[in-house]
Amino acid sequence: MVRREFSGSANECVEIGDGYALARLIASPESLRPGGFISGPTQFGLADAALWYLTFAAIGRIEPMALTSELSIRYLRPAIGEVLWARASLEAAGRRNVVGTVHLWVDDHDHRPTATAQGTYVLPVPSAS
Repeated sequence: MVRREFSGSANECVEIGDGYALARLIASPESLRPGGFISGPTQFGLADAALWYLTFAAIGRIEPMALTSELSIRYLRPAIGEVLWARASLEAAGRRNVVGTVHLWVDDHDHRPTATAQGTYVLPVPSAS
């Protein structure tokens, strides 16, 4: 269902667990800047997707209408590699929102983050029945 709700995206949800989600993206020529760097917007997009997946872990179900409320990112070093990874970790979850932190890295260099992000997802208001 995640793939259906996020169709057209190159982002892939690899794993969802207790308080975390892991996502990846295979770098394409369109995602690269001159010099072979994975672009900032590509990293931002994967961080956003990882937080979306984390929201599912936090609430215990897939909620396609969960929306980004805010997201900020800090780029730490150039992202040069073939596979971009993002691990979102749960900071807090309430009735209406989920807050998480995301660390991004390339290939198998998880000890050398390329960026870190923090954001909030909001959950839809339940309809009155």
